[in-house]
Amino acid sequence: MSKVIYPGSFDPVTYGHLDIIKRSASMFEEVIVGVLSNSAKNPLFTLEERTEMIEDAVKDFDNVKVINFDGLLIDYMKKNDISVIVRGLRAVTDFEYELQIAQSNRKVSKDTIDTVFLTTSIDYAYLSSSIVKEYARYGTDVSEFVPGNVAIRLKEKLN
Repeated sequence: MSKVIYPGSFDPVTYGHLDIIKRSASMFEEVIVGVLSNSAKNPLFTLEERTEMIEDAVKDFDNVKVINFDGLLIDYMKKNDISVIVRGLRAVTDFEYELQIAQSNRKVSKDTIDTVFLTTSIDYAYLSSSIVKEYARYGTDVSEFVPGNVAIRLKEKLN
């Protein structure tokens, strides 16, 4: 397992996401952060903005690459010879949802894709992009939840 992908919408990237990226980078030779264009969501930031914010946040990691794509994750993985997905879990509700996706990915890929679950650090167990956006909408300082560049962009976007 030398190359893995950590997919998500990252709207915006939080310290919880970065915790999973950092830990994955210490376990695997290459971590690809896949910023997804999710038709089921209405993101605050564009795909390009989300990609830029993550690239800035992970610039000190030599083995982390940030990409964005549209379409099925398993199709991207097949084209790029990736067989492992990394997902972060905050609570039991995350597990139930992520387990269903992991099992369906495995079925559709004919057992060629596996998912590795990392439990989030207790410091970020409550944190989600939705919560961050809600606080930022009402002018709350979110610098404890997101990198400085992201806090600035949230403020600009919501004012």
